[in-house]
Formats: sequence, structure tokens, C-alpha cells
Amino acid sequence: MKTLVFASNPILQSSTQSPICKPQKFPFSQPNTSKQLNYQFTTLKPQASAKGFSNTRPPSTNKAKDDVPIKKNPNDKNDDDDIPKEVMYRIIGRILFSTLVPMALGLSFLHLYGELKDRHIFNAPLWMPFVTTLVFFGASGLGIAYGVLSTSLDAEREGSLLGFEEVEKNWDEMWQQENVSDD
Repeated sequence: MKTLVFASNPILQSSTQSPICKPQKFPFSQPNTSKQLNYQFTTLKPQASAKGFSNTRPPSTNKAKDDVPIKKNPNDKNDDDDIPKEVMYRIIGRILFSTLVPMALGLSFLHLYGELKDRHIFNAPLWMPFVTTLVFFGASGLGIAYGVLSTSLDAEREGSLLGFEEVEKNWDEMWQQENVSDD
């Protein structure tokens, strides 16, 4: 401990040192810039070719598979995966609405609890902001799923304001597709 105190403050260091105590160099006190690096920078090359992000195919040991080229038919479109732009914009709008409204209400209640406490009107117990956060931010998280399920997937039909009918219809369709894929 005495060494650390004296090393950090040069005024406290003694001018006469005993022959037993030799001055030590602390490795982190002064950077040593005279060292040369043991490797060349030209040998360091980035190795960023993660699986699935490369344009080249990895070498394969099975030559029979590599001989057959994979051809994709441009006319073979899967209509189930295509979502019209109108429907996509509706989904995004409903997700934003159903997540931002509960989040804004939760933040406003937390701000209200803080203001009431600062003005000495009402000192809310600790469980009230906790429950408020749990309820409103949880509802905001569930708003993502509700925003998708409450959207009419028909491009020509707008759907209702809250989308209860669409939720029932889309929920049934989702579970029917799950049951078909399990069979």
C-alpha cells in the first residue's frame, strides 16, 4: 500500500532509497512506445464471410451435387408470401398505433406520479408506478401482435376501426394453417 501511495505522488517519494528496495517500473504508469510489433500489418486480412452472406458457394466434397446446376423458374411465384403495399402500410400503421398509444399513456402516468410527488399532493406507493409500467408497457408489447392480427389482409377492404372482426378471422386462419402444416 505504501508503494502505491508513493508511486502516485512524487513529492512523497524519499530521495534516499535503501539498497534492498530497488525502484520498480509499473507497467501501466508510462506507455512504452519503443516496442515494435511482432507482426506485419499486411498479414492481417478481414475474414468476414459469414455463412449465408457470401456470393460464392463453399467447396463441397460431393461432386455429384455440384454437377447439377440449380435453376429457379422466374414464373413460379408463391402468392402466399406476397403482401400488397396497401396492406403492408395498414399493418405498419396499426402496429404504430397499438404500440405508441399504450406507451405514451404509461409514460404520462409515470410523469403524473412524479409531478404529484414533487408538489407534495400525493406520494404514490412504489407498487403503483411498477404496476402502471407493467400494464401499459406490456400492452405496448402486445400491440405488435394485435396490430398485425387486426389488419384486413384484403387490399380492397379497409376493415373496421378497432379490427375485432379481422382479429377473429386472422386468428382462425393462422391456427388452421398451423394445423395443416402439422398433418
